[in-house]
Amino acid sequence: MIVRVMWMQDRWRGRRHHGQSSVELLAVVPALAVLVVVTWLAVAAALAWIDATGAARAGARAAEVGASAPAAAAAAAGPGRVRADVDGNGAVRARVRARLVPGLRPIEIVAVRGRR
Repeated sequence: MIVRVMWMQDRWRGRRHHGQSSVELLAVVPALAVLVVVTWLAVAAALAWIDATGAARAGARAAEVGASAPAAAAAAAGPGRVRADVDGNGAVRARVRARLVPGLRPIEIVAVRGRR
């Protein structure tokens, strides 16, 4: 009889921790989801910044040789993605609009290359 009671106590003692992994999983999943979303936004913004700097650089090169800087910048970034203009000093300002989250307003990333 005493052996049986000790065995049941050991069995109950082991069951106390069964729900702990579920609770830990519920605590970690939202944090991982937030991390994935933040990483996605950072990568999308970085890609838009790379497009903006490449477009500004292409526009500055074109402006140096006397070609159309806005056309060169638009060709470098892709159709409809960039607005480029040349200021009075000869610097090319390229603006790329990036929609990081569908349904929200896009952000505008600006890069300037050339003479300042």
